Amino acid sequence: MAADAPPDLGAVTQVQQQIWSRGDFAKIGTAAQGVAENLCEALDVLPGRRALDVACGAGNGAIAAARRNAEAVGLDYVPALLERARERAAAERYDVEFVEGDAQDLPFEDGSFDYVISTFGAMFAPDQEKTASELLRVCRSGGKIGMANWPPRGLVGGGMFKITAEHAPPPPGVLPPVLWGTEERLRELFGEEISELTVNQRFWNFRYYSPEQWLEFFKEYFGPMIMAFERLGDGGEPALEKDLLEAMREANRAGDAALVAPAEYAEVVAVRA
Repeated sequence: MAADAPPDLGAVTQVQQQIWSRGDFAKIGTAAQGVAENLCEALDVLPGRRALDVACGAGNGAIAAARRNAEAVGLDYVPALLERARERAAAERYDVEFVEGDAQDLPFEDGSFDYVISTFGAMFAPDQEKTASELLRVCRSGGKIGMANWPPRGLVGGGMFKITAEHAPPPPGVLPPVLWGTEERLRELFGEEISELTVNQRFWNFRYYSPEQWLEFFKEYFGPMIMAFERLGDGGEPALEKDLLEAMREANRAGDAALVAPAEYAEVVAVRA
C-alpha cells in the first residue's frame, strides 16, 4: 500500500534545504556560538589538526575550531548561510574554507579529518543512518566526532519542536531529529565504529526581551517556524502561538525583566575506532 511506502528521503532533503533557506538562520544560530566553543573544548581540539563542521550554518563550529588554530572547514547546503560564515571568518581574519554540500553525502575523502563536529545541524538530515555513516567515514581512526544535539525533552525538543509538530506534523515516516540527543540512538547509529562515547547534559539559554519578542523574532528568521505558520494559515496560527508562548513563559527564569529560558542539549563526544 502507498501509505506504507518509505518516505523519499531525497525529496525530503530538498524540501528541508528550501525551509532552512527561508528567513535568516544566521541571526538565530550565531547567538549559540558558545555551544560550539564548549564543544571544541570538550573535544580538546589541538592546533594544526583538521576539523570539519558539518551543517555548519553561519560557521559557529568551524570558527570555534579556527580559534584553536585548527585547519577548519565548514559545510552546509544553504548558500546564504555559507556567505554569512565567510563574512564572519573574514571579519575575525581566520582562514576557513566553506563548502556547499549535504551532510548525507560529504565531498571529502575517507579519514581526512581529525575532528568532525556539528552543532544542531547534522541531526536534522532525514537519513540518520547515512548521516552517521558519513560522519564516521571522513573521521580518521582515533579522531573524534563532536555534536551538540537537542534531545526529545527540555525546552526545544520536548517543547518548541514537539508543539510545532503537533500543530503542523512533519512528513510521515521521517525519524524525529531529537533521537540524536539520546545515547541509545547514538550507539545505534555509530555502532562498533566508535571506541568511546560520552554524552553530557548541557544547557543554552534563550535570551530575548520577552516571550513575545522571541516568537516574533523566530517567526521572521527561523525557516522551520516560518513554514509551520504558513502551513497553518490564519485559522491555525493563534493556537500554535498560544502553545509556544506558554512553553516559553513556563521556562522563563527572568520573570518580568526579560526572557531567559534554559534549553537542554546533549553534548556528544565519540572516538572513532
